[in-house]
Amino acid sequence: MRRGAKAAIVGGVFAAMVGAAGYGAFNVLHALEGDALSGGPAPVKTGPPTASEIKETSSKFLAAWAKGDAATAASYTDNEQDAEQLLTAYGTAAHITKVHIGAEAPSGDTVPFSVKATVSYEGKSQPLAYDSRLTIVRGLTTGRALVDWQPSVVHPDLEKGDTLVTGEAETPPVEAVDRNGTVLTAEKYPSLGPILATLRERYGDTAGGKPGIELSVRRGDPNAPDKTLLTLGKGTPGKLHTTLSAAAQAAAEQSVQRFAESSVVAVKPSTGEVLAVANHRADSFNAAFEGQLAPGSTMKIITAAMLIDNGVATMNGPAPCPPSAVWQSQTFTNLQGLAPNENASLANSFMRSCNTAFIKLIDEKPLTDASLTTEAQERFGLGQDNWKTGVSSFDGSVPASSGPDRAANAIGQGQVQMSPLNMASVTATAITGTFRQPYLVSPKLDNRELATARGLSSGTVAQLKAMMRMTAVQGTAQPAMAGLTGDIGAKTGSAEVDGQTKSNSWFTGYRGDIAAAAMTQEGGHGGDAAGPIVAAVLRTGG
Repeated sequence: MRRGAKAAIVGGVFAAMVGAAGYGAFNVLHALEGDALSGGPAPVKTGPPTASEIKETSSKFLAAWAKGDAATAASYTDNEQDAEQLLTAYGTAAHITKVHIGAEAPSGDTVPFSVKATVSYEGKSQPLAYDSRLTIVRGLTTGRALVDWQPSVVHPDLEKGDTLVTGEAETPPVEAVDRNGTVLTAEKYPSLGPILATLRERYGDTAGGKPGIELSVRRGDPNAPDKTLLTLGKGTPGKLHTTLSAAAQAAAEQSVQRFAESSVVAVKPSTGEVLAVANHRADSFNAAFEGQLAPGSTMKIITAAMLIDNGVATMNGPAPCPPSAVWQSQTFTNLQGLAPNENASLANSFMRSCNTAFIKLIDEKPLTDASLTTEAQERFGLGQDNWKTGVSSFDGSVPASSGPDRAANAIGQGQVQMSPLNMASVTATAITGTFRQPYLVSPKLDNRELATARGLSSGTVAQLKAMMRMTAVQGTAQPAMAGLTGDIGAKTGSAEVDGQTKSNSWFTGYRGDIAAAAMTQEGGHGGDAAGPIVAAVLRTGG
């Protein structure tokens, strides 16, 4: 049945149309109050709601809602107080009128429906149309069939604590532009939608614009930006300059679409400016900046730097790659198919991503449980909760660990957590020697103080770059980096996660003055999914 079909019961198929005048041609059944015939209280019903109960409850709820009778509509839910509050705001604070709701045939206990209405405010009106759904459940104490109350019933963008509001926007709109003045919109770059909303929330008041009249989702979380659903009167946008590159952003948007649950970030190593950020996810979470997952063997960039900086190893020094390595009673192995090499150098073990080589070296003096943490914090600027990118971001976490986790951390498992933003920054630091905190908008806009770190010596940088180049040209990253010319390097990573059948795919690489990192949940080996995403962004050259 098409969405919005008119009310009818034909051949057993249920649909409904409700409007301000009432609820169509649905035959409402009336249950007897109490049990006048038997002389005792009616037994409380149990079990899943029946088909007739689903039809009746959903129809009564939708009819009352459409008529603007919030109290009655709420009485058909399992949370009358919250439901009445939100449904009341639907007509008052949101100024939504002329509501018509078309219900489709139930699918089990779920009833999809479409809403068509009008939003009117101070002489301005705009049509509003969207789809939603409700689920009917059995009340635990009453036994009644009730709407399982969720804010998303009223509108799919509503979450717990949110409400709908129509009026002058809290902040003026912004016209975000890339580093060359190209306008960035959520329509052209979908991944930027939540980010642009945050930028408007943070910088709209200072960008020089004037607010318009909008229907918005007012978030219950004060730190979350409102979401504009409908514009009744356009405001005057202020111009907001970002560090993004439209070319790199377009490539990032396109490349993440190849794999579900994927994220990528590109930065400019010479400045720390973010060139691209894209996510392909079922939700709007900016995992590229805020994700917290084990980075797998991309972590070996930091571990290798720790070994070199502490005099434990050099790229041409020995780093044997046995089939297995035992650390404090826990046995670690390599990826299936990796041939052991007892004569391997650190560079060879790095480019082939040999776990056991790194685990055997972390017991060497003067290394301690805190050495990897110190390297990450002091050299790469990670894990100190002081990054100020212009939007919310995660700074990485490399906690000092003892026992088996000390070994696991060294190969990007254990307690280590990173985002693609973190790993893009790691690569940028590794190839320049200078930690430049990534940022999306200039710190001059709000006098933000960017994080600092000690960085790396020229000798360590030379060795890391050489090993990353070997990895890109003849190691595990070679298939993904094939065809890229110039100054290139990369590192692959596969992170195992409990409960997943496939590992998370990680990849970080650079080409000239652009460094990028990507992660694909359950994408398999680093070069399989995350690798092609990074390579596509690197081809743009920033």
